[in-house]
This record gives sequence, C-alpha cells and structure tokens, in this order.
Amino acid sequence: MEWDALSLLEAGEDRPLIERRSVLRDGFYEVQAKTMIERVPPAAGIAQQWSVSPYRGCAHACLGCGARAGHRRLGLDAGRDFDTRIVVKANAAQRLRRELARWDGSPLAVGLSGDCYQQAEQTYRQMPGVIAALRDAAVPFTVYTKSPLVLRDASLLAAAGARVAISIAFVDERIRRAVEPGAPSAQARLELVAALTEAGVACRVLMAPVLPLLSDATDQLSATVRRIAASGAAGVEAIVLRLPPATRRWYLSWLQQAHPALAGRYEELYDKAGLPASGYEQRILGQIAQLCRPYGLSFGPPAPPAPAGPRAAQLALV
Repeated sequence: MEWDALSLLEAGEDRPLIERRSVLRDGFYEVQAKTMIERVPPAAGIAQQWSVSPYRGCAHACLGCGARAGHRRLGLDAGRDFDTRIVVKANAAQRLRRELARWDGSPLAVGLSGDCYQQAEQTYRQMPGVIAALRDAAVPFTVYTKSPLVLRDASLLAAAGARVAISIAFVDERIRRAVEPGAPSAQARLELVAALTEAGVACRVLMAPVLPLLSDATDQLSATVRRIAASGAAGVEAIVLRLPPATRRWYLSWLQQAHPALAGRYEELYDKAGLPASGYEQRILGQIAQLCRPYGLSFGPPAPPAPAGPRAAQLALV
C-alpha cells in the first residue's frame, strides 16, 4: 500500500500523544512498541496475569469493553476514539520475540487491548508472526476474539497448542446490536466455535460480559448456555460486566439514554473500582455453572500450566 503523503504527523504539543509518536497509514496509527507483554488488571476477571495485544482500540465498539482506559493514556478519548482510532504495534512479532527470550513461561492472553482479529488484522496480518513467536518460545497462550478471521490461522493455532476463547455473552440479537454494534452476531460466533473445534483448535466460550438487568435473567442465561453447548465448545467461562472508570462513563452514558430506569440501580450495584456487588456476581456465576452441568460443559478457566522460571520485569507502555 502507498503511504499517505500526510501520514508523518508533525503535531504540536496540543495534539494527542499518539499523534506525536505515530505514523498514520490508511486510517490506523502505527507505532513501534516498546513492550508487548503487559500486566492484566486483576479486575479483568480472566485467568492470565499477562497479556499481548498487537492492537489498541477495537472496531467491534463494545460499550462494556474494559480496555477503553488505554486510549486515555494516549491522549484519545475512551469512547468513540477507542472504536475508530485503532493503534497498530507495527513491530509486534519482533518485539515479542525479544521479550519471550527472557520470559518465565507464564501463560499469556492475546488480544485484550483490542480484538487481535478485528478489521485491522486483515491489513496488517500481525497474528501469524505473534503465534509463531509464542510457539517457538513454548509459551502457553489463549487468544480472545469475536472475529471469524481467526479461522484463517486455525492450522497455526492448532499446531501451537493454543487455546481460543470466543466471547459470546448472550444470544439476544437486539442486545448485541445495542452494546456490540461492530461485532459479529452471536450465531456467527457460535458457528465459529464449531468450525474451530472441527479444525482441532481447543475452543472455549467466554460468556462475558453478563449485563446486569439486561442479559442476566434465568431464561436468557439458559438460552445462551444451551446454544453454546450445541456449538461443541469445550467449556464456559463467565464474567459479569466490569465498569472501570473510563468504561463506566461511556457505558452509563448509553444506559441513561437507552434504559434510564436502570441507571440508578447500576450506581447501587457497582463500587468505585467498577466491580459488581459480590453477592450478585456469585449468584449469577452460580446460575451459569448449574446451567452448564446437564450439558457436560466444564465451567471456569481450565487449569493453567505450571510456570517455568523467573518473571521478566514489566516494560513501558506502547
């Protein structure tokens, strides 16, 4: 592709930080990453403590995405900018190989700061190099995605022994259009689970985020688990919606417009850190676990492999 003649941004100090440190190419901000392996916030609710993300921001535009705060650190907003101004770590695979050379073997999550198979991946094809680096270092990893583009790399993932977690929080298409407007339908993702399983990729479903008062009714949870079981998934992990500050503002702004009667109840349910009330969370997770049993679906994250040495120090962002 040709470089945009105006792609070298000569921004003044009043411009967003990312525009002073990037090259703009076909609408994406290209940067040279200083680090690839980053700590996962404990509040994220997933099993891995460390993550790798070739992209920041996500065109799926999920209102409840907990990664939105990362855009604030780049001088962008955590709302519309997160959905439309995608940051590409152009040196992702090369930088990752250098860090893995001194990594302790702890499991990694891939794709938390932005879906690693979103539209940007069609242009940049970062993931084959990332998968190869993780495979060569013999580091266990789980890819988190909603995108059918992951099927392109199914053989690479299977050969690397990777796990894939497909996010399917609910099967109500009306809710999906409202809170995940850029993401594939639940049906498309269920078909993706079946296709990955058939291709020999270990595939689980991340039933997340469960939305309080919107997708947490017993019949909604039951319908979602039933269809997940029919897809052939190996198991289910579930996370109730988290609302860290940057996400909270964006999500509650939408909620106030779409469901104003629920806004006050959310304020009561969530603490200042954005975590749901423990009693509510445990009740929902218990319901989902019980719904999984008749189908023989395992519930919760699979047992992690044992780590293998000293951990590297965390490096600088972006």
